[in-house]
Amino acid sequence: MNHNVESQVRSEERITRRHFMKMLSLTGVSFALGRNLFAQGSTPKPNIVIMFLDNIGYGDLACYGNEAMKTPRIDRLAAEGVRCTDFYIGSPSCMPSRGALLTGRHPLRNGLNEQLYKIDEHQQIALPHTEVILPRYLAKAGYVSGCFGKWNLGFAPGSRPTDRGFDEYFGNISGNCDYYTYIYNGRNDLHRNTEPAKANGYSTFVFANAACEFIERNKDRPFFCYVPFNAAHYPNPKNKPPGTPCLWQAPDEAFARYGYSPKTLDERKRYRAVVTALDDGVGRVLDQLDRLKLTEKTIVILLSDNGAFLIPARGLECASNAPLRAGGTTLWEGGIRVPCIVRWPGRIKPGTLCREPLVSMDLVPMALHAADLALPADRVLDGKDPTAALAGRAPSPHKYLYWRWGTISAAIRMGRYKLIRERYSTNQDWQLFDLQTDIGESANLLAAKPELAEHLKAQFERWEKEASSGR
Repeated sequence: MNHNVESQVRSEERITRRHFMKMLSLTGVSFALGRNLFAQGSTPKPNIVIMFLDNIGYGDLACYGNEAMKTPRIDRLAAEGVRCTDFYIGSPSCMPSRGALLTGRHPLRNGLNEQLYKIDEHQQIALPHTEVILPRYLAKAGYVSGCFGKWNLGFAPGSRPTDRGFDEYFGNISGNCDYYTYIYNGRNDLHRNTEPAKANGYSTFVFANAACEFIERNKDRPFFCYVPFNAAHYPNPKNKPPGTPCLWQAPDEAFARYGYSPKTLDERKRYRAVVTALDDGVGRVLDQLDRLKLTEKTIVILLSDNGAFLIPARGLECASNAPLRAGGTTLWEGGIRVPCIVRWPGRIKPGTLCREPLVSMDLVPMALHAADLALPADRVLDGKDPTAALAGRAPSPHKYLYWRWGTISAAIRMGRYKLIRERYSTNQDWQLFDLQTDIGESANLLAAKPELAEHLKAQFERWEKEASSGR
């Protein structure tokens, strides 16, 4: 193993152990393994909360080894559940990643495998209307569903959250917006259900508070609360009034946690404040579950929509995907391997690690099984229920994981090996890596293992042809 990579991995594991021991000693919530509430039937259908972070990198959180970052609430969540080390997203870009998460189907199969940034949001169909997303499935089991935050799946009639199965929606409809004014490309981006809305305050807290209100109103029935935060998306000059500096935005108290001035122009300091404020928003949702005594009745899943953006020469590259290679919009590990934490009291042992390769599409079948619903018979789900793997009782349910992005980028993972063809590379031919010994994808093994490479290439081509059918 490369010495630097080996040191990074060992450092991550030491930091993880320290954080888990600290968080387990601090938490006041009981997670007694002997009380399997769900299996005993005291809660027929668990509540489901998915918090989808925006552009948070693999190396951005304290519990993933970032010693400079202050994320105590996410660290505590990891100490109360399982932290995944080999969890992947369906696409390296936010729009198709969201479609894959909510349908349980690969972007190549569900018809949304691109970022439709050139089409006005109000004209975007984005995810085809024939696709079914998670809240519509869960409604069959009596769930009420709410979405609070970044939608980014089209806002043409038929494409809006409340058209697709959510009972209520409050958030920004595009791929990003200003954190205080909610402006995107010069106009208001904030909507409640289908109508324009207004809000005062920092978007992370506004969306977290809306989620908390939804949980309060629906505490006596099973609910699905989807919180796709706008943070930590990088600031966009198109979302600023003329003459306004394009800087990462965070409340003063987030800067104060580091001893920074809110007026600092150091972008790395400002980014840390954004992530810490995001951690506070996550904490608000978790605190609401505690207050309402819903913690042990609720599955909480926290993950990022893609790796942090590290495209050279674009600026504002303050995030971290360490020790992975590259970042968002690529199929290198830094673009598709993301933080993911799952807390399920009574089913998942607290303070554990899952090193099995899993993918965001797995969350739909996991939720359907938790709600005692059958998988759909009229379409293929690419996801497979990961519960046993998350609980440490089984290997990954996937022999292969696949990605297709753009006209060139493609990848397949089988166990420890990954075959990739990446457009953001000086070598756009297939390359083969052993992720177990080379997590940074630095040593191409194609010449050393030609038969393995040919096997994976043939398997990818077979899958690509089948998935392109859209069934």
